[in-house]
This record gives sequence, structure tokens and C-alpha cells, in this order.
Amino acid sequence: MPRLSVNLNKVALIRNSRGANFPDLIKVARDCERYGAQGITIHPRPDQRHARYDDVAALKEVVTTELNIEGYPTEKFLDVVLTTRPDQVTLVPDEPGQLTSDHGWDTMKRADELRPIIGRLRNAGIRTSIFVDPDPKMLDGALAIGTDRIEFYTGPYAHAYDTDRDGAVAPFASASAHAAALGLGINAGHDLNLDNLAYFVSKLPDLQEVSIGHALVVDALYFGLENTIQLYLNRLEN
Repeated sequence: MPRLSVNLNKVALIRNSRGANFPDLIKVARDCERYGAQGITIHPRPDQRHARYDDVAALKEVVTTELNIEGYPTEKFLDVVLTTRPDQVTLVPDEPGQLTSDHGWDTMKRADELRPIIGRLRNAGIRTSIFVDPDPKMLDGALAIGTDRIEFYTGPYAHAYDTDRDGAVAPFASASAHAAALGLGINAGHDLNLDNLAYFVSKLPDLQEVSIGHALVVDALYFGLENTIQLYLNRLEN
């Protein structure tokens, strides 16, 4: 069963909108774990419009499952994660000012840039994952630069799921088998939800972790946070 890591960026966005510590991100993280979440994720961006850099250290103090920090590897970002040492760092090719993640790394063209960054993280004892599209060449490149895991950007799967779920999942299933053969760990995230998650998981038997935030927080408006986490865990198990 893949692990469920709850991305709390949208909770942080609500907190920031009123200029006070409400909702309390740290309490929400603790509650998510209490309700069954197997990891906590945040993605602090340079403008800190939702998760902030100081949230990383605060979460490190309380998270008892796994703490995953996503982000573009600016020197500021690297300084924060190398100081805090979360369980996992997921490198995402979001340029400053980008609204949300919408593609994976080109691990071939940017190999010389990524290889020393991954080396620094691994030397600090941090498991490293990089955002990729389901392209075998990008997976070969990921192996060559030394990452421990890859995280599939699943936006294209989610967008095509309602019209052609078999066609939508096929490249991810094939790429997952290729990644497993290479010895890479496999994560996935972006636009996965209660409707499309179970089918995706059923086709990727080597999947180790999913990171879900936006859809989970939206569902929690209707079902409540505890209920929603249980619903997602049920999709992962079945």
C-alpha cells in the first residue's frame, strides 16, 4: 500500500490570508497524523504565499511519520532543508513566480545542475526525489544524477481520466515498471483525488508514496478532515 503524504500548502494559504496563525499549521499536521496520514508535505515557494520557510523547522519538531519538503532548489531553499534535514526533499522545476507545478525536470539537459544538488542532499542524509514526467529517458537521466526516488507529475493522467483512463494511465504504468527496474523509488502527485486515485494505484504496483493536498483539502470542506484522510487511505488500500 503506498503511503499517503498530506500536502498542507492550502491550509497555509488560508492561514496567511488573515495574517494570523489560524488555522495553526502545526496543529493540523499533528491532527493529520493522528487521523492516519503517513507523511506531511509542504512546498514553500520563494514568495512564501502559502507554506513558509519557517514552517519547515516547526514541522520538523512535531512530525512523527515522514516530513517531505518540495521546492525549487534555490540557495535559500537548500539552506533551509540542509539545516533542518527533513526525511525527504522533492526537487520541483518551478521557476520563481510559477502558479503551480506543471511539468517534470529534463534530467538530461539539466544533469550538470542537478547532480551536485542531489549530492549535497544525500551527503546530509536526506532522501531525495525529483519531479519527472513518465518518459523512460528522463528516468534514465534521474538514475544517472543520483536521486533516490522520482515523483511522477500526474496532472496529465488526472486531466484525461474521465475520457480515457486506460490511455491516461498507460505511460505511467510503463514508466513505473522502468523506474522499478532501474532501482528507483517511485512517488506520485498532482491532481490525484478520490475519483482517480484507486485506479492509478492499481496500475502501478511499485508505487511507494502519493502526495495529495489541494483535492484533499477541498474534500475536507465537505467530509471533514478525519473522514477525508480515511477515504483517501481506503482508496490506496483497495
